Amino acid sequence: MTGLAAAAALLRHNFADPGLLAEALTHRSAAGAKGVGSNERLEFIGDRVLGLVVAEWLLERFPDEREGEIGKRLAALVSKPSLAAVAESLGLAALISASAGEAKRGVRERATVLADALEAMIGALYLDGGLAPSRDFVRRALGSAVAAQAAPPQDAKSALQEWALQRGLDLPSYEVVEATGPAHAPHFTIRVTVGTHAASGHAGSKRAAEQAAALQLLEALPS
Repeated sequence: MTGLAAAAALLRHNFADPGLLAEALTHRSAAGAKGVGSNERLEFIGDRVLGLVVAEWLLERFPDEREGEIGKRLAALVSKPSLAAVAESLGLAALISASAGEAKRGVRERATVLADALEAMIGALYLDGGLAPSRDFVRRALGSAVAAQAAPPQDAKSALQEWALQRGLDLPSYEVVEATGPAHAPHFTIRVTVGTHAASGHAGSKRAAEQAAALQLLEALPS
């Protein structure tokens, strides 16, 4: 089975325009090969579709929760680490097209690349088939993650601040390491430091990148 066929099988969708799926699986290092562009534009729209579908799902699943609690659930579910874990479970790394050099350096296994490819696939699915198949795929792919949220997760930045205060450390410091991409689809890399500990996060906004960085650091810190 080819990479495109395997991806279509994961999505359970027959593409009228297979070029969309090919683009969704193309890392920027391989853009232009065989006339296929990178997946950055599809990742942009896929991110919005994913947010809508998950927000709709959470309101349906937790009818008595307040907006703030729903927002915490949403932020955790659509974070880069969460999406990368989903992409990894789907075997997406093997389907991503990257340049020979980048592939050798393991770019297809990077969390941000996996998460972006997953969002790009959702964007391609939406553009080719509409909201219904996109909703079906998201609910299948994120079903375990949603079911695992017994309670609304604590905001990652707040949790990291609490961890620092409990140990008498200075408050977490956030720094923009890199800002790339066009104005309509920016991409930020934020580094957070607490004491001697540090981690980085990536997202399409500074706020989301800070949350991603805080979450990454929390997962690495001693309890």
